[in-house]
Amino acid sequence: MSDKQTVSVTINGQTYTAECEPRLTLADFIRYTCGLTGTHVGCEHGVCGACTIIVDGRTARACLMLAVQADGSEITTVEGLADGTELNPLQQAFRENHGLQCGFCTPGMLMCATEFLEQNPNPTAEQVRECISGNLCRCTGYDSIVKSVLSAAEKARS
Repeated sequence: MSDKQTVSVTINGQTYTAECEPRLTLADFIRYTCGLTGTHVGCEHGVCGACTIIVDGRTARACLMLAVQADGSEITTVEGLADGTELNPLQQAFRENHGLQCGFCTPGMLMCATEFLEQNPNPTAEQVRECISGNLCRCTGYDSIVKSVLSAAEKARS
């Protein structure tokens, strides 16, 4: 008898259905079962934010969710932000304002900022800093990331 469970999720508009162990994290399901490697796994404790995705309209740490918990959900990963090879405005702002260096934290930062800008299209720098405070970056010093989010917000309002 198999202990595997069937999980079906829609990620970036595409449905993925697979059997998996009940203990498989959503991060591992996304990366290894679905082949979407943009969601990074860092600390595996929900602290670093590298695995942040959007599940049913809200950000979530993919390393803290089990795949079976996401069954039936709509998920957006960093791969779902761009339109093919065309970056979305937030990604473009990160590029223009040097909001990334090694890139490891970038997917989580982008997903966190995506939800944030949907809720707050006219943020202050302090609000952006609070938004990204749950995501760790060891390279940028955060100033370029804040500048990137503010730039994207300004362009969206124009």
